[in-house]
Amino acid sequence: MKSSIALLLTAAITIAASASYAADTPKWDINNPPGATITQIPIDVSEGSWMDVDVSPDGRTIAFTLLGDIYTMPLGGGAPTRIAEGLAYEANPRFSPDGRRIAFTSDRGGADNIWVMNVDGANKQQVTNEDFRTLNQPSWSPDGQFLVARKHYTTWRSLGTGEIWLYHISGGSGVPLVKRASEALQKELGDPFFAPDGRKVYYTRNVSAGPIFEYAQDSNVNLFNIEAIDIKTGTVETVVAGAGGAVRPTASPDGQKLAFIRRERTGSKLYIKDLKSGAEHKIYDALDRDQQEGWAVQGTYPNIAFTPDSRTIVFWAGGKINRLPVSGGAAAVIPFHVADSRGAIQPFHPVIEVAPERFTARMTRFAQVSPDGRSVVFESLGRLWVQPLSGGTPRRLTARTD
Repeated sequence: MKSSIALLLTAAITIAASASYAADTPKWDINNPPGATITQIPIDVSEGSWMDVDVSPDGRTIAFTLLGDIYTMPLGGGAPTRIAEGLAYEANPRFSPDGRRIAFTSDRGGADNIWVMNVDGANKQQVTNEDFRTLNQPSWSPDGQFLVARKHYTTWRSLGTGEIWLYHISGGSGVPLVKRASEALQKELGDPFFAPDGRKVYYTRNVSAGPIFEYAQDSNVNLFNIEAIDIKTGTVETVVAGAGGAVRPTASPDGQKLAFIRRERTGSKLYIKDLKSGAEHKIYDALDRDQQEGWAVQGTYPNIAFTPDSRTIVFWAGGKINRLPVSGGAAAVIPFHVADSRGAIQPFHPVIEVAPERFTARMTRFAQVSPDGRSVVFESLGRLWVQPLSGGTPRRLTARTD
């Protein structure tokens, strides 16, 4: 597959040249809803669910998500510092190549978009400005000037698929890198990750037959492939395939390895592929369940990351943040302890009479016009009624109470 993708980097710069960060004039502020009373609910945890992780370029710090907030802490563990909080749900933190900023997904502007902030949480700026096609899973280009992300497209069924888009960090409308096969496609496509040399972007694609999404597909077959698109030529290659699928591609900083997740029977396993020899080997077999047979709008598995020396990989599993040598062996837990709170808004409780003696029915079905065109018969609440076609009061045709 070839296209004019060689022009995309120039196009993205041109699009962004006159654009400032979209967050200068946010349409909504999810963290400050008008008229709402926010109650802080305390939490005190040392485990979490579906936690994205990333490692800073200097190898000293990790960023992770917990219950919609983003934290940083030393790679060895310790007391986390919360750098993104509030009612907004934020995920997918990724350090910039220079280690000074973090890209992340946030709905604080009213819809899921890609944002950036300083590593201390200051200066949060919205990069993308979608209000319908939600975006997530950002990944930096090696020069720190661009971000790729997954854009979600729905279909008539409300299900849909993803596309991989490229954005300049200064904003703009972006340009597509990998398009969906058709308007009707409902097969998952996502998990983008920039190759360390900047020449390719890895991603996952559901390669099962047909365009329609199916719940509970057999994840032990070749359900997902990892592909890579060459940014200069637009050529797409299959990088990992086979039984159990292949998802969440993560390239090592030295460009020699690719971490990915594969299903074996009912379990998700962490694999490493040597990109030179093509050899694949399993290094961890106790991951939490991936989303291959589900609807993976937020990714097939939480973000994982290599340390800068490419010798160790950091990932979430079993409620913990784990660190494991790429060569294999026992995983070590990176301990954390979060004792803070989450904001909650009291839900509205309108008073509705459940079983009134009389009420007005507002739904009718199966209307049929009489042969003379004067009357219409229809069903409502399990009973048949007739009324003049020109209007008037309906008259019940049946007397039974069944």
